[in-house]
Amino acid sequence: MTTEIITFGCRLNAYESEIMTGLAESAGLDDAVIVNTCAVTAEAERQARQAIRRARRARPGARIIVTGCAAQIAPERYAAMPEVDRVIGNREKLEAASFGATETARVAVNDIMGVRETARHLIGGFDGRARAFVQVQQGCDQRCTFCIIPFGRGPSRSVPLGPIVEQVRTLLANGYREVVLTGVDITAWGADLPGRPTLGQLVRRLLAAVPDLPRLRLTSLDPAEIDEALWQALAEEERLMPHLHLSLQAGDDMILKRMKRRHRRADAIACCERARRLRPDVAFGADIIAGFPTETEAMFANTLDLVEECDLTFLHVFPYSERPGTPAARMPALPMAERKARAARLRTAGDAALARFLDRRIGRAVAVLVEKDGFGRSEHYAPVTFAEAAPAGAVVAMRARASTGRALVGERAA
Repeated sequence: MTTEIITFGCRLNAYESEIMTGLAESAGLDDAVIVNTCAVTAEAERQARQAIRRARRARPGARIIVTGCAAQIAPERYAAMPEVDRVIGNREKLEAASFGATETARVAVNDIMGVRETARHLIGGFDGRARAFVQVQQGCDQRCTFCIIPFGRGPSRSVPLGPIVEQVRTLLANGYREVVLTGVDITAWGADLPGRPTLGQLVRRLLAAVPDLPRLRLTSLDPAEIDEALWQALAEEERLMPHLHLSLQAGDDMILKRMKRRHRRADAIACCERARRLRPDVAFGADIIAGFPTETEAMFANTLDLVEECDLTFLHVFPYSERPGTPAARMPALPMAERKARAARLRTAGDAALARFLDRRIGRAVAVLVEKDGFGRSEHYAPVTFAEAAPAGAVVAMRARASTGRALVGERAA
């Protein structure tokens, strides 16, 4: 029997699951299920527990290993599940010894707050994915009041430029046409490296070092930390995709203050305005929390209005979820029904914003990264459907001839 990895959560987890695939294979781990958990919300943890129970029913003789942020933060919770054979931490999951046949400790989760380096691994690709993720940063030094992730990932630490360039060259040689730089707080990249380089400098040096890379994309950016070199790269580097995903979380100043965010509403608006001046066709995504503790209807309206004011096209909306141990979990909470209702209103606004954006692209050229038969994403990350055959991973020149409201309908450019 083979080893299966079930991944929840962020792109960094997806990257680390690929590393674990190689480590488990090298160690000879057989007939096992590794569950790589997420701790961002209670729902993410519920789904992980459900997957663990389902895996045990499907593979009664397999060894079930649980890791990831939820396992790092609360290992005892997963060790108490009768379906689980072993729990390992976020540091341990990137060590080959953790998957060896002689490893017998049922719980191997050490203090991640003392980790000061990133584990160096070189991977060849991503099973079933048309784009590749490259870790450039790990951990977070910020303490947003709603977030438990720093306690699952440890302090912020950066991967030096050299290993990043080597990894991207390997992926390019293996056929990948788009690379996504990922981490927990990637705008913090470089602060712990000699000379304190910035994310923008990394982007420019990487594109110069790998001139054949067609497309480079970034994961979530903190609008308070976008450096001048990154603004310059957005304006001048066509291979840096015109799509910025912003970690906004809210659009009301009081809520942002209670979240302990580093930006305010005006900063978010100024960020989007500057990006459009530099790259007029840029598209924005955003992470937004609905129903944060103490949020009034008027405060929520400020967040809802921000969707249209900033033309936020791709929304990633969460109803607020209490994370034990965080300051926000001690604040006066809204009823869950109200949180979900506000999340639904935000998603409706996001759907309308996406439809408007897609309508504006009709008749224009689009460069589509093919993800599977008949589907891919444009340089703006817009979904595109098409009838022509094209291999997964290829970047195909098309023209948007119509919109369904949720995706562009493309056809091969003449």
